[in-house]
Amino acid sequence: MLRILLFLGTNLAILAVLSVTMRILGVDEMLTQSGGGLNLDTLLIVSAVIGFTGSFISLFASKWMAKSSMGVKTIENPVNPTERWLVQTVARLAQQAGIEMPEVGIFPSPSPNAFATGWNRNDALVAVSMGLLQNMNHDEIEAVLGHEISHVANGDMVTLTLIQGVVNTFVVFFSRIIGHIVDRTVFNTREGYGPAYWITSLIAQFVLGILAMMIVAWFSRWREFRADAGGAALAGRQKMISALQRLGQAKPAPLPDEMAAFGIAGGGLHELFASHPPLEKRIQALREAA
Repeated sequence: MLRILLFLGTNLAILAVLSVTMRILGVDEMLTQSGGGLNLDTLLIVSAVIGFTGSFISLFASKWMAKSSMGVKTIENPVNPTERWLVQTVARLAQQAGIEMPEVGIFPSPSPNAFATGWNRNDALVAVSMGLLQNMNHDEIEAVLGHEISHVANGDMVTLTLIQGVVNTFVVFFSRIIGHIVDRTVFNTREGYGPAYWITSLIAQFVLGILAMMIVAWFSRWREFRADAGGAALAGRQKMISALQRLGQAKPAPLPDEMAAFGIAGGGLHELFASHPPLEKRIQALREAA
C-alpha cells in the first residue's frame, strides 16, 4: 500500500505544484467571468497544460531518473563475457524489432528484474539487475530482454505518458468544477474564490487522482500482455514462459514507482492498482496464444 500511496502522492504533488504556479501567475483569474460563472473552455486549456506538463517532464527526464534512482551503470565498453553477451543480445533483438540500439545497463539489486525507459523508441535505456543475471540462464534473460525491447518498439513510454496526461487533465478539470460549485452554492461566494474553493479542489483532486490511477494501471497491465507476446516473438515462446516462471519462483522486489510500469515484474496489493497482471495470467495468455 505504501508504494501505491507514494506513486499517487508524487503524481498529485506535480499537479499541486503546477496548480499553485498557475494561481501565482494569475491564470486562475481567467477562469471566472464577470457574472461569477466558470469559463469551461479556458479551464479545459489550463487543465491540459497542467496535466500534460508533468507527464512530459517525467518522460523526457526518464533515463536520467532511472540512472540516478536505480544506480544504473551503462555498458559503454564491455569488460567481461557477461557484459559482451548482454550488449550483443540487446543489439540483435533491437535489430529484429526495428529500433535503434538502446543504451544497456546493469543496476545493483539482488532481486531479478529489468526495465526499459526513454523518451522515444530510438533513444531508450534497457537495464537488468545483477540478481537477474545471477539467477537466470541465457535463454530466460534473452526473453526478458525481448520483453523490454518490445516495450520500446511498441512506444509504450510515450503512450503511457499521453494517457497519464489525459487523465491528469480531467482530474484538474473536474476538481476545479467541483470546487467552483461548492464555493458558489454552499459558501455563496460571488466574486473571485474563497478558501473553500481551494480546499474542495485539492480534496477532489486527490479522490479523482485515485480513480485516474486505476485507469493508468489498467492500461499498464494490458501493455504487459502485449510485451510478453513481443518477447515471445523475438526470443521464443517457451523462453518467455520459462522466464516468467522463474520470476514467479524468485518473487522479485518491486522497482521504484517511476520505473515500475516498465519492468518485467511488478504488481500491487490490489489488482486495480497493479501495474502488472499476475504472472500466472501472463503465462496462461502465452500458452493460449500458442
